[in-house]
Amino acid sequence: MTQQSIMEMGQKLTISIKRLGINGEGIGYYKRNVVFVKGALPGEDVIAQVTKVNRNFAEAEVVKIHKKSPIRQTPPCPVYEECGGCQLQHITYKGQLAAKRDVIVQALTKYVKSQASKIDVRPTIGMEDPWHYRNKSQFQVRKPDKKVLAGLFSANSHKLLNIEDCAVQHPMTTKITTATKRILDELNIPIYDGRSKGIVRTIVVRTGIKTGEVQLVLITTRKGFPKKDLLVNRLKQIDPTVVSIVQNINAEKTSLIFGDETYTLAGKETIHEELGELAFDLSARAFFQLNPLQTVYLYNEIQKAAALTGQETVVDAYCGVGTIGLWLAKDAKEVRGMDIIPESIQDAKRNAKKHGFDHVKYVTGSAEEWLAKWRKEKFVPDVLTVDPPRTGLAPSLLSTILQVKPKRFVYTSCNPSTLAKDLQELTKVYDVQYIQPMDMFPQTAHVESVTLLTLKSK
Repeated sequence: MTQQSIMEMGQKLTISIKRLGINGEGIGYYKRNVVFVKGALPGEDVIAQVTKVNRNFAEAEVVKIHKKSPIRQTPPCPVYEECGGCQLQHITYKGQLAAKRDVIVQALTKYVKSQASKIDVRPTIGMEDPWHYRNKSQFQVRKPDKKVLAGLFSANSHKLLNIEDCAVQHPMTTKITTATKRILDELNIPIYDGRSKGIVRTIVVRTGIKTGEVQLVLITTRKGFPKKDLLVNRLKQIDPTVVSIVQNINAEKTSLIFGDETYTLAGKETIHEELGELAFDLSARAFFQLNPLQTVYLYNEIQKAAALTGQETVVDAYCGVGTIGLWLAKDAKEVRGMDIIPESIQDAKRNAKKHGFDHVKYVTGSAEEWLAKWRKEKFVPDVLTVDPPRTGLAPSLLSTILQVKPKRFVYTSCNPSTLAKDLQELTKVYDVQYIQPMDMFPQTAHVESVTLLTLKSK
């Protein structure tokens, strides 16, 4: 019997919710078929209306809650239901931390079945204050009527939500964005319409949590436009913490925020930020962790797992601008890092030089390419650390790691599913010592983790 004959669009179902899904939705079953119920929580009995039917599952929304979960709360954000930027504000913070650990356990149960129950998945490390932590905002700009709006698009729609205050953004980012929006309105600067007309399309604001420096970036469809000098002068007056005003050009019809051309309009090209004992100069397009306060705890967990004594060699794959490798450098004999983005490697080299680390080496290229090359040169790292994208380790890198076999392997993951899939292969030669979940993005379904693997003894 096919699922289409069991459930229909608009049908109302009575469902018991068993667990939380990777995107924050409740998961239940109807006649053995999986139903993802938006807004429902584990332990709840709900009436849900089917909104989408697929071959292997259905999606639904809560109509009524018969039995309510003790971890349910009223979301503090007034646009929470519409926005979609956060998925877990209706859950108490203690409940969120438990749910994020459970998502990792579920992934292990699915992909590493025989070993899942033996793996030590530790309680999630959360934040003391799980609000206003994001140091960067990227708000789209539109002018549907007479007023300039800036915010995020509603989930699965083209409707822009005008956001004056965001519960997870650092207050300075929303303050600067709101002031910029008002100035654009007063000067009647042409606003991008989402298709082909207008100038200003996105306002990006990044603040240094430790230093207080702020960078304001206007993403525009072209370099020159009316009243540009007047606009820059007005923007300079918003707040003395704004030390960098930048313009980036993106003329393409794309969901990507940044284009290739960037110009400094006022102040410095970069802002200064500190992470623990390290300092960084951040340009408009440079990647930097969105939650610097929690990043210190994350990197300390990586450091703890690496267990360096000063005698070990370390390879930092997917190194980006070098943050993890530099965090480990003071306790390592040698650090090598690689990334496929040349600009990131340039930044990594600059950062290493700035901090006086002459035993740190960065190269452009893929991790599998360099690990294989170094192995031929008789260099095999004592410790390998990786922090890959959501897609997990590239199959070619996975294969190379299984051949090179570093003794200690620290895997930082932002996706429990791809982590568990990779562990399927890695556990052929490695033992999983533990997995430490980290809450880098409170109020969202996102969960980070640090996994320590050690080479199996023969």
